[in-house]
Amino acid sequence: VQLVESGGGLVQPGGSLRLSCAASGFTFSNYAMNWFRQAPAKERELVAAISDTGSSTHYAFFAKDRFTISRDNAKNTVYLQMNRLKPEDTAVYYCNFYMRGADRWGQGTEVTVSS
Repeated sequence: VQLVESGGGLVQPGGSLRLSCAASGFTFSNYAMNWFRQAPAKERELVAAISDTGSSTHYAFFAKDRFTISRDNAKNTVYLQMNRLKPEDTAVYYCNFYMRGADRWGQGTEVTVSS
């Protein structure tokens, strides 16, 4: 099982980034997927979630109306489109899913929002 995030970087306030998480080693289309983030000295928190088919999504309050989670089951990839980024969105963003009693995590991709 492997999750590989990409797409992070430095962006100015108000800018956009699209994160990707490429999955392998399991039947991707069978699992709901999540994006979490962890800012320095803070606990990891859920950003957004998407069902196995992509028909249902859920967002943390801070992500609503700015972030969009999506997935392409043909490409085994889940995305997080982030718009109107704020300095408080600075964090390491992680792809996640729950399988056989355990959370599975990628290595994370760092997002820095700063002028």
